[in-house]
Amino acid sequence: MFKTITDAIPADRDYPARQRTIDLRRRVLNGTIYDHLPNGFHEEKGRNDEYIPLRSRRPSVRSSLAKTVVDDSVSLLFSEGHFPTAECADEKTRNALGRIAKETKLNEVMIDAATRGSVGSVAILLRVLKNRRGRNRLFFKVLDTEYLSPQWFAGEPDTLQSVVERYKVKGKLLRQMGYAIEEADFAADFWFEREWTDSTEIWYVPFKVDPSAAEAGDGLSPRIDDGEGRTTQHDLGFVPIVWVRNLPSGDDIDGACTFKEAIDTIIEIDYLLSQGGRALKYASDPTLLIKEPAVGNDGQLVKGAANAIVVDKDGDAKLLEIDGTASEALLGFVKALRDLALESIHGNRTNPEKIATAQSGRAIELLNQALIWLADRLRISYGEGALLSLLRMVVAVSQKFELFVDGETIGKLDDSAPITLRWPAWYAPTQGEKSQLATTLKTHADAGHMSRETAVKTIAPVYDIEDTAKEIDAIERDRKDGLDRPVSLDRPDSSDRPSSEGQDEETATT
Repeated sequence: MFKTITDAIPADRDYPARQRTIDLRRRVLNGTIYDHLPNGFHEEKGRNDEYIPLRSRRPSVRSSLAKTVVDDSVSLLFSEGHFPTAECADEKTRNALGRIAKETKLNEVMIDAATRGSVGSVAILLRVLKNRRGRNRLFFKVLDTEYLSPQWFAGEPDTLQSVVERYKVKGKLLRQMGYAIEEADFAADFWFEREWTDSTEIWYVPFKVDPSAAEAGDGLSPRIDDGEGRTTQHDLGFVPIVWVRNLPSGDDIDGACTFKEAIDTIIEIDYLLSQGGRALKYASDPTLLIKEPAVGNDGQLVKGAANAIVVDKDGDAKLLEIDGTASEALLGFVKALRDLALESIHGNRTNPEKIATAQSGRAIELLNQALIWLADRLRISYGEGALLSLLRMVVAVSQKFELFVDGETIGKLDDSAPITLRWPAWYAPTQGEKSQLATTLKTHADAGHMSRETAVKTIAPVYDIEDTAKEIDAIERDRKDGLDRPVSLDRPDSSDRPSSEGQDEETATT
């Protein structure tokens, strides 16, 4: 069904084949896969009374199952309670990365990237811009890869050599962007192109699309746009873009789509639910069938129970109704399809209505094991791959530019210190689980199996401790204050004395 519906979408042969693949998957994710169909689901007949097939009608019910699974898995990746903490041996670098993550809203950027990248791939652009005070600040921008073409070094297939963005745009829009476009060319298509290299962000002057020149291989070499604020030199020594492949088993450019295996089933669910809704509407106003006369005085078919007529002994009248068993069967089939779709893409199939009591974090983790497995694989692409690469880029940029965070300069960060990510637990533990964790950590720390610093880092996500180094210093100060506090030699209060029946006061105190 997916292929049948998408065949009606015209393909632009000027783009590479992957552009159409990414475009169709994004339509499924955004719920716009049916927008090109000309008829609503209620339109059964055309203007000439011809029957309109289902494949030409837009479903009236849309399940949005793909978006649901993507949102659930991404929430386990980068929501406020699941965003990882950058760890670095250099304290200055660690603190600076934490401050930069907050100022640039890096968790929001990564949520956007993981959501849009679920179609196969996504790119994250790092930019250094001067604010109104002339201070350099970092910004991150998520780029759809539909019109991007990456190229890697032959000897380093994991390092970008360049990224080219190329797509068509109308002349009127270019005029609004400040380009000198004649009014006669407002409706014409132009190629808009820019390129990122390890030293420059190059903008090219838009040029009109010429199919004949494209076939001949002429006229497709754009000129560099030297306009103010467009082509810029950054000299970073690397392309300031992180290219993210969504999941393994893709190709060299795009990873596997998160919801690809369920697309046909999702479309089937949408049409079934639309048919079911239509049947329920019909059942609420059943058609009246009569043998004679077949039509009313105005020549129209008589419908509705209120319009019943009396017939003679040779006549007959019936209400064409649909009983409830058909609707129940349809809903049961839709539920089976939904479970099948979720199983194929590792979505959450648990029913919260069937959970009678509060469950521990570990119990919820077991219930959502399939979804966690999906999020765990996404951690490799977007966490250990994309997020770490962005943090290393930030450290490298600090060597070239004087960066400001919250109005303060952070100086040059240590580019020799390795950076790692510390991920929190999938689900928040209960009070009982917190108590067990504290006991376990104390046992290991007292036995010398782990340091107190490691113990504090382990419980930091549980109690929302952002800076573990400051927390450890505070603990040491509290311990020191406790040791330095003088011991009171005053006689204890009577309420604190041990009771001993039959002994005098002096003996009991002793």
